[in-house]
Amino acid sequence: MVAFPSPQQLRYLLALAELRHFGRAATACSVTQSTLSAGILALERQLDVQLLDREVGKRVVFTPLGEEILRRGRVALEALETICQVAEASRDPMTGPMRLGIIPTIGPFILPRLVPLVSALFPRVRLFISEDMTERLQERLMTGRLDVLLLGMPCDCDGLETTPLWRDPFVLIVPPGHPLEALPVVPLDQLTGERMVLLEDGHCLRDQTVDVCRQGNNWADSEPEAMHTASSLHTLVRMVGQGLGIGLVPQLAVDHGLLDGAGVVARPLTGGPVWRTIGLGWRLRSPRAEDFRTLANGLRRLGPEGTVIAGNALEARIGS
Repeated sequence: MVAFPSPQQLRYLLALAELRHFGRAATACSVTQSTLSAGILALERQLDVQLLDREVGKRVVFTPLGEEILRRGRVALEALETICQVAEASRDPMTGPMRLGIIPTIGPFILPRLVPLVSALFPRVRLFISEDMTERLQERLMTGRLDVLLLGMPCDCDGLETTPLWRDPFVLIVPPGHPLEALPVVPLDQLTGERMVLLEDGHCLRDQTVDVCRQGNNWADSEPEAMHTASSLHTLVRMVGQGLGIGLVPQLAVDHGLLDGAGVVARPLTGGPVWRTIGLGWRLRSPRAEDFRTLANGLRRLGPEGTVIAGNALEARIGS
């Protein structure tokens, strides 16, 4: 009889591939490092192949065959998890654990309202929250470690079914005394030539900000070279307050205190589609898709009046 890899062995392998560190992978799997290492070594012996290249020192490098087994292991583990999800969903919708990934430019500003709303609307759902950047959240979603994501769109949503919830306008912030402070509403083309403060690479909000500025013909094909970057919205606001440049921040964050005490001036923008879309995303053909659509309908209550988007569609570009 063929000895198939166990789901736990596949989880060890996928966690190691995602985190590229034995200790962190073991923590993610809630086991000791020695248990994870032994499980992967047992899988290699069971398959009689070498999955890891152990000639490269402490770095985690998979062999070409290891990469192929990783790819097939993701598919196999997702299929196994789907069996349990189908059974659970058929017994009772909106019941049991739901692992929600959320990005840093949404999480701090929405969680104080989101968590009690979900508890009130869906009392039998046990919500587990993970915050990270979009790319890493999507990787965890595709490997079965998350169920659904709260995203800022547009984003690269390959492999996801998405539904928009509401539009989140961008707000221009400038230091006190800046010439744009005199305008009650700032046209996009007035940003031409201004030094911007952006979030660092990896934040989808950075890409969305660049898209907005390009629509105003500020940056034709590339970003300006003289650019300040920040790791968080709070740092970005304070850099603007120190006169290092101007920036765009989401209204969601402004409404929940982002600018309090920061010493900056906020102005609305005009002259183009100047917003991102808050949306929900999950794996294509997920057996819990109906649960996630139900969740989306509930979360739309969090959007400001006049910005909520009904229906189920992906906004491929800002304003589409």
